[in-house]
Amino acid sequence: MPADFRKGKMVTILGIDGGGIRGIIPGTILAFLESKLQELDGPDVRIADYFDIIAGTSTGGLVTSMLTAPNKNNRPLYAAKDLTRFYLEHAPKIFPQRNYLLSSVVNLFGQVMGPKYNGKYLRSLINDLLGDITLKQTLTEVVIPAFDIKLLQPVIFNTIEAKLLELKNPRLADVCISTSAAPTYLPGHEFQTKDSKGNTHNYDMVDGGVAANNPTLAAMSHMTKEISLMRRGMEYFKIKPMETKKMLVLSLGTGAPKNDGKYSVSKSSKWGMLGWIYNGGATPIVDIFSDASGDMVDYHISSIFQASNCNKNYLRIQDDTLTGDVSSVDISTKANLQKLIDVGESLLKKPLSRVNLESGKFEPVNEGTNEEALIEFAKMLSEERKLRLSP
Repeated sequence: MPADFRKGKMVTILGIDGGGIRGIIPGTILAFLESKLQELDGPDVRIADYFDIIAGTSTGGLVTSMLTAPNKNNRPLYAAKDLTRFYLEHAPKIFPQRNYLLSSVVNLFGQVMGPKYNGKYLRSLINDLLGDITLKQTLTEVVIPAFDIKLLQPVIFNTIEAKLLELKNPRLADVCISTSAAPTYLPGHEFQTKDSKGNTHNYDMVDGGVAANNPTLAAMSHMTKEISLMRRGMEYFKIKPMETKKMLVLSLGTGAPKNDGKYSVSKSSKWGMLGWIYNGGATPIVDIFSDASGDMVDYHISSIFQASNCNKNYLRIQDDTLTGDVSSVDISTKANLQKLIDVGESLLKKPLSRVNLESGKFEPVNEGTNEEALIEFAKMLSEERKLRLSP
């Protein structure tokens, strides 16, 4: 954890949603936040220096690993400002584009014959990037959800269990490949861990979005578990589990399609199995699961913080107005990637929004812009870190 956790007043949590190439959006937000932290505390500070736990699903899991995996100097592998360049360079090779006619034929038959992409480049990239770094070696606590398709249950990869149990300390590369294995888009990932006694554990994994596309609540639960463990040996420990006024939470979405009613009961009633999997260039069943999962997490967390009058301790930044190619998870043309950068930069200028607990909709509140909210958030993070570093 950053600095001395016990000397702080707050538990700091960052959650990053899944969303394929739309990971550029939170990448842009994080670059802005890190720049503000550097203005306050110097050019060498990084996102991992400020958060007790960073959680990410799918593309968010990859971002989490890049921000927390150690380089040869035991500093984060990537600065937040480098995330956009990473997507621009590698997304077109992870999701190679085809001409429209060929793409339509491949998409139609691919649902029967296999995933849309073979995943070879992504696996090679992640293995080269992370090598044999294991989960327990991250520079701050991490939580990365995936789903075991053989056991039909979520697996929440996390640092605390990795430090306690060898069988739960896989290579970080295997975790990233697992959480990114979106059904219909990329193949699942099978791997094994082994402990010093020769015991083994097999994992048959698919995308973490199946379990928790928004991993923020999983991060909060993880932190509650860790605090509970620490309190057993530290009666003086200040922070109680799920005490929202002592939590500082930033949750970053990857954007969501504008609710323009593209799906309806009258249309879906005519779909068969393939229609739910692939329909007019969209993947309805994947969209429904990921959106429902993310929205329920935001609704639940917002309810907790609003009930405790701690609205400013929970900041959710999301754009739910995406249309056309920018709402896709895999259209990785140069033009579309640039549009996603523009979406992230525009999102900073948009009014701060929160979920309306009555309507369930994400609505603007009269509290400035996302950019202004992040500047205030950076000040709170900086103050917390200085408190922990003080004698």
